[in-house]
Amino acid sequence: MDLNTVVEVRDARDRGAWQTGDAWLGGGTYLFSEPQPHLRRLIDLSRTGWEPLRITTGGDLEIAATCTIAELSEYPKPAGWRAAPLFQQCCRAFLASWKIWNMATFGGNLCNSLPAGPMISLSAGLDGVALLLDQDGGRRRVPVADFVLGAGRNVLRRGELLRSVTLPARALAARTAFRQASLYGLGRSGVLLIGAVDPFDGTLTLTITASTVRPIQLRFPVPPNAEAVREAVENAVEPHEYFDDIHGLPAWRRHLTFRYAQEIRRELTQTQEAGR
Repeated sequence: MDLNTVVEVRDARDRGAWQTGDAWLGGGTYLFSEPQPHLRRLIDLSRTGWEPLRITTGGDLEIAATCTIAELSEYPKPAGWRAAPLFQQCCRAFLASWKIWNMATFGGNLCNSLPAGPMISLSAGLDGVALLLDQDGGRRRVPVADFVLGAGRNVLRRGELLRSVTLPARALAARTAFRQASLYGLGRSGVLLIGAVDPFDGTLTLTITASTVRPIQLRFPVPPNAEAVREAVENAVEPHEYFDDIHGLPAWRRHLTFRYAQEIRRELTQTQEAGR
């Protein structure tokens, strides 16, 4: 879709004051999907030269905001990453054509902050930490689980930019479980839960996304029983936090959230017991 109110496209490498009506341009799959009458300038990130994915000296994975879904999916995963299946599972949770797959960016999915965003699910489920840059050169780090505040809302301040998300090596080594549901075979996620077991202390982390307006994380230092998981989900998710749109009613999302939480609990705690 043409954005006929945009009068200028600037290179993000050129320093300049952020103005009302500016927007960061990554892949553009959302910006060009519908009218944006409030926009006057686009700040193009395509020439920043950020490496899409890199493993740090400590073994963490840094994912640039401009990394495409295709690049993330195709990136070779080291043998020690027991959480590797989550990458493909979350990438495939996209309702996306081949063109979108190769243009949509990891950062754009986070910054749109929609409940069904599978990159939010992936990075929150693996304890990702977002690096944010402001116009004065300042930087701050925010856990992805706290980055999204609600449907379409996040912690970004005026002119602030998501630079990257870092997934810690410890989380990449975790055993994981994945559950996702849509109303239709190729539909948008209505419920998406990720479970992960810490490889060092055995803590079970349950991350709830898509069914709720924001990511919600639960941590169990010891393997929980069914009642403990039920109570934890009940207490953590307020009734108004179950998302309500054409892709699923709150009651349906709530039901599957409880069901998948128990399935993940059984899958991961039974694996723990079998490994003793």
